[in-house]
Amino acid sequence: MKLHTLKQYYLFTLLFSMIFLYSCDEDDAAPDEENEEEVITDIKLVFTPTNTLAGLATVEAKAKDPDGAGTKELEVLGSIDLAVNATYTLTFEIMNNLETPGEDIGEEVKEEGAEHQIFFSFTDDAFSDPAGNGNIDNASDEINYSDTDAVGNPIGLITKWTTGSNAVAGGEFTVRLQHQPDIKTAGTGATDGDTDFNLKFVLNIQ
Repeated sequence: MKLHTLKQYYLFTLLFSMIFLYSCDEDDAAPDEENEEEVITDIKLVFTPTNTLAGLATVEAKAKDPDGAGTKELEVLGSIDLAVNATYTLTFEIMNNLETPGEDIGEEVKEEGAEHQIFFSFTDDAFSDPAGNGNIDNASDEINYSDTDAVGNPIGLITKWTTGSNAVAGGEFTVRLQHQPDIKTAGTGATDGDTDFNLKFVLNIQ
C-alpha cells in the first residue's frame, strides 16, 4: 500500500472513530426528562366539622374534567356551603380516573411535597380564622396549613378553617395547586412553577 493511500486510510478510520465516540457521548449526556404536570380528572374538597356534637354535616364540593383526555379543563360542580361559627378541616381527594383503577394524585402530591403547594383565596374576611383573603395574591398571608414537606414548608392537602358570625352569600373560594420542582421555598408563591389546577368555587356561609 502506498504511503499516501495509507495516510488517507488512517485519517478516515480516525475520523469515523471520533464521530462514533461523540455520538455515544451525546446519548449518555442526554438530559433527564422534565417533570410533567399531573393528569387530574376529578377533585373533591371535603370540609369536615371538627365538632361533630354540634350536628354539622360534612360539606363536599367537586370539580371534574368533562372530556377526560380531551381539551376541556376541570369544571366546578356545585358550591361550598358552610355554617356560621363553625370550624372545619379541609382535605382533598385528587384523582386521575383515566387509569384503571384510578390513580391517587393526592397521594403523589403528598409524596412529592417538596415540589407542590396548594394556595387559597376567598372573599375578604369570609373566615374569622384565617382572616384576610388568602395567599394567592401574597404568599406570606395567613393560611392554617396542617401538613408540611420534609423541610417544613406547607403543602396544603390539610388545612383548618373557622367561619365567623357574618353570613356570606355568593362569595368566592379558590384553590390553586402549583407544581414547583427545584424552586419551592418558604417564600415561593402562587405564580411560581406550573399550575396543576386552579378552581374557583361559589362560597356560601349561613
